[in-house]
Amino acid sequence: MAEIAVLLAVRKISIAVAGEMLNLAKPLLVKKPDLVTSLPTNMELIKEELEMINVFLKKTSARGCSNTVLDTWIIQVRRLSFDIEDIVDQYIYAIGEQRRMGSWSMRKILNRPQVLLSLDRIAIEVDKIREKVRELSCRRDRWIQPIPGGLDIEMPENSNKQEVHILRNSQPNNVDMLVGIDKQRENLTKLLYAEKGSPRVITILGMGGLGKSTLVHHVYKREGSHFDCRAWVSVSQLCSIDNILRNMFKELYVTDEKKESDVAKMSIEEIRVDLKQILNKKRCIIILDDVWRASILLEIGELFFRCSGKRSILVVATRIDEVASIAEDDCKITLEPLNEHDAWVLFCRKVFWKTENSIVSQELQKWGQKIVKKCEGLPLAIVAIGSLLSLRDKSETEWKCFYRQLIWELQNNPDLNHVEWILNLSYKHLPNYLKNCFLYCAMFPEDYLLRRKKLIRLWIAEGFIEQRGSMSMEEVAESYLVELVHRSMLQVTERNSFGRIRRFRMHDLVRELAIKLSEKESFNSTYDDTPGVIEDVSDSRRVSVLRCNKDLKLNIDPCRLRTFLLFDTTMLYSSWSSLVPSKSKYLAVLDLSGLPIETIPHSIGELFNLKYLCLNDTNLKSLPKSVTRLHNLQTLSLERTQLSSFPRGFAKLKKLRHILVWKLLHTGSSSFNHSIGVGSANDNLWDLTELQTLDEVRASERFISNLENLVQLRSLYISDVRSKYCSQLCTLSKLQHLLRLNVKACNQDEVLMLEALTLPPELQTLQLTGRLAEGVLKSPMFSAPGNTLVRLSLCGCHLTENPIPYLSKLSNLTSLQVKGAYDGQELGFHDGWFPKLKGMSLTDMEHITRIYIEKGALICLEYLKLDGLKELVSVPDGMEFLSSIQDVYFRSLHPRFRQNLQESVETGRLKHIPVMQFQ
Repeated sequence: MAEIAVLLAVRKISIAVAGEMLNLAKPLLVKKPDLVTSLPTNMELIKEELEMINVFLKKTSARGCSNTVLDTWIIQVRRLSFDIEDIVDQYIYAIGEQRRMGSWSMRKILNRPQVLLSLDRIAIEVDKIREKVRELSCRRDRWIQPIPGGLDIEMPENSNKQEVHILRNSQPNNVDMLVGIDKQRENLTKLLYAEKGSPRVITILGMGGLGKSTLVHHVYKREGSHFDCRAWVSVSQLCSIDNILRNMFKELYVTDEKKESDVAKMSIEEIRVDLKQILNKKRCIIILDDVWRASILLEIGELFFRCSGKRSILVVATRIDEVASIAEDDCKITLEPLNEHDAWVLFCRKVFWKTENSIVSQELQKWGQKIVKKCEGLPLAIVAIGSLLSLRDKSETEWKCFYRQLIWELQNNPDLNHVEWILNLSYKHLPNYLKNCFLYCAMFPEDYLLRRKKLIRLWIAEGFIEQRGSMSMEEVAESYLVELVHRSMLQVTERNSFGRIRRFRMHDLVRELAIKLSEKESFNSTYDDTPGVIEDVSDSRRVSVLRCNKDLKLNIDPCRLRTFLLFDTTMLYSSWSSLVPSKSKYLAVLDLSGLPIETIPHSIGELFNLKYLCLNDTNLKSLPKSVTRLHNLQTLSLERTQLSSFPRGFAKLKKLRHILVWKLLHTGSSSFNHSIGVGSANDNLWDLTELQTLDEVRASERFISNLENLVQLRSLYISDVRSKYCSQLCTLSKLQHLLRLNVKACNQDEVLMLEALTLPPELQTLQLTGRLAEGVLKSPMFSAPGNTLVRLSLCGCHLTENPIPYLSKLSNLTSLQVKGAYDGQELGFHDGWFPKLKGMSLTDMEHITRIYIEKGALICLEYLKLDGLKELVSVPDGMEFLSSIQDVYFRSLHPRFRQNLQESVETGRLKHIPVMQFQ
């Protein structure tokens, strides 16, 4: 549907007619023709009409309505929404220019850049759009049949019979299909009979197609007869608590025909009373399959816990982590995709079900494994595809052909379309504010690991994130990401030491289906001109280039283009340069990371709507002065480029939130010659008061004296620090929102005099690189109560006093790096020290001869790295006490260390360590 395009247009108009923008517009609109004066009013009327159209779209979507006329009308709605968004962006820009240019004449203001319309022309276009919106509504009334029940009446519960049918019948019930989940099956069975005086809730969590219903159904059929009564209720998103209770009541009374026939006549209160009696007198097992809303489960759970006196069991299958959290931790079972071995076993069972111990030829196995790999351990897809191939010719040619058109088969073959339906169900049940964010993830290549910070900044630049109370836009965006993970729409691949998402990905099949949805919605298109791959790019707002072997050929109106993401670093310069700037004046996101470019055209300054510019890993040496006209720019990312300074006037970019600019000097291990940031002496960076990230900036006395102006700063990396700056640098404590701080001295001999520094109250990550004055260890930085640090890195500090006893007071640390920070000979970790530490790296301390760990220290440590401790001969004492350790890495130690390590391994002292590497 077109709701997401309509909602973006509504949100954009809301900004245009809000109080602040309206106050700025009034001086421009007075003494103008009536059409110009009425601009805010006309936009408000358009907004109100769009809101009603959106209600209509939601109703048709909920009912599953679809026909050629309606689909055509929806396409027209989407296109008009795009036009509205474009013209409102020009209006906002025109008003913003007046604020910046002050007394300049309107003609000068509105002629910059030349491609934009005048305010009078904008008024004419808005009036035309208003008429088109009216006509759209009239056209709907003329050609589209009224929705049964009207717009103000909700559809009856469980009306979507197709959904209920598919949910019940899409999963295999044969016990042979329960491959790879023996552990979960045994766990679920044990939980049914575990001794416990109170009723129990068990939840089964996992993405669609993992076999939750299959697992539960198997155990339910096998063990259900051991209970006094049982009930299985399939729950849809539209299902109310009353209907769930009514269906539950029918199932429990399945043996009482008279009672069952009276259910339709009973009030919901009568049903509640009878359910209480059943749960008090009998031991029941109740299955709620495919639960989407926690509120439903909480209400049922309240009834269940209050009334179940016979240790009844409630089993809930869900894709939503919030729903699963109602169960205690030991009663929460999570299903994961099958590993390669189990996936292949399941596939073979379905393909060769007629033959036992069938032998698969090497050629057939090659293509079969490719097919299985594409399913990424999803049993629903493996079973469906295996069943289909069992009926086809078992030849290399047939399977090779099937693999090459697998996605087409999933989308068009009626024997497989239930796979797509089940996966798309998760998208259908997303709230509107998450749909854009989810589809956006499909713009990245297959198996691409997305980074939390980058994606959040892209979402904000796209306008997907709405303000929520006093939360920053970045905090709201992160909550969106967490919600998508909790809904099993995205898979987390890496978390940081304190559990925050760092990297994640999309399941391949989910991504392919998301691409199809994106193209249908004209949300985005992926471009790939690899031979055999369809390279047609539809009339989309966003384009991601995965591969471009020839000149880029977009079948798209460049004026509509909002986002251009590049992932092929071999693309020709001429291909992307034609997009910038005049033809793509509305471009909001431009990412050309990895291209071997040294300059960007001066005309980039005409991209008035640009909010996100990323040129990481390019050879860019300088920015044209025209970038100072990009007044909407929020994120500038120029990591690992050749840039070392900004053009004069850079501080005009008042909306900048994130600056990530640093030049890679050497790839060696030295912390001082690894990189260099941009200069700060003459750029007035302290005037960018919305700045949240500044990484990396070279210190200057003038910059540091004005640093406290950056009150929104969350992350700061400041290098080239000299001793004489340190007293002023202590004003960092005034930055109340600062979460991450990296301070690097100008060279290895400069001393950081930070004894007076008090850390900001919310600081989580601290890295100090350079010699530290000895008094720093006893300073408030490490001794103040209520310290919030979770990650600490000390590099090149060359302390003569052992820092570990002082650092042990930081009881919240989860990650610790000590690199060249101590010139002593011994490091010890005592009982109770570092209770939350998960990762520790001790490197480049050439005089260390002994490390010991007492029992009770480092009780949560999972990762340990010892590198560059050239005098360390023996394995640290007490490593046998590290019960949580998972990975140990040894490198560049004393020549005799290997022999001692081998002896420790042979004696079994280190047998509890799963992964141990030595170099």
